[in-house]
Amino acid sequence: MNVTISLVPVVSLAAGIMILVMPRLLSTIVAVYLIMVGLVGLFGTGHFLR
Repeated sequence: MNVTISLVPVVSLAAGIMILVMPRLLSTIVAVYLIMVGLVGLFGTGHFLR
């Protein structure tokens, strides 16, 4: 049995929880999220999960 987890939904969930817990860090969390999504888009998820 092979279980794969996509990185973008995990990062989105973590960012959403952090925004709920620490709303003052909204701009920082959004910036980090956009950078992570951009890196995943450029390199794909295979490089992060090896």
